[in-house]
Amino acid sequence: MMSTTAKSTSEAAGTSAGHPGSLPVSPVIEVVSRQRSHRIDRRRAASLARAVLDAIGESAATLSVIFVRDRRMRELNREWRGIDLPTDVLSFAYHEVASEDEGPPVEGDDCRHLGDLVISVETAERYAERYGISFEREIDQLVIHGALHLAGYDHETDRGQMSRIEKRLRRSLLADPDGADGKVREQRK
Repeated sequence: MMSTTAKSTSEAAGTSAGHPGSLPVSPVIEVVSRQRSHRIDRRRAASLARAVLDAIGESAATLSVIFVRDRRMRELNREWRGIDLPTDVLSFAYHEVASEDEGPPVEGDDCRHLGDLVISVETAERYAERYGISFEREIDQLVIHGALHLAGYDHETDRGQMSRIEKRLRRSLLADPDGADGKVREQRK
């Protein structure tokens, strides 16, 4: 299985906090593709995830985005949610799975890892076709949606707060906020 990685542009610039004369750097967003069927713009996904975190006040946070195929997504969905089907996106929040015996964060460690965001490229492609938008647009929407989940938002319990924030982020971060022909999926499963 192929595994390629890209990191957010702030890391690629080669600057880091703590070095005299350097500019502050946002924590790294790591993007990994564990599939070969679809070309993924990993830098775009990393930049978008960073922009989402910055926009919601989580500039010191980081996360990982992992692209997989339906077979792997189905395994994860079955193992963690008891649903024996693939899905478009799963968010594995670190605070939900971290062990209590790991202790509190190390003092002086400003970076907070939110968790892992897993996206199925095959399911994303099917949804893109269904909603009449590009594959890239669907990936962008999944990155925004999943990053919000990792930051603690939950559209199933928050009386519309996550959906409102997600709409606002689409308008501000994506070139065509309504998608290719105005069809936007308001609610994700």
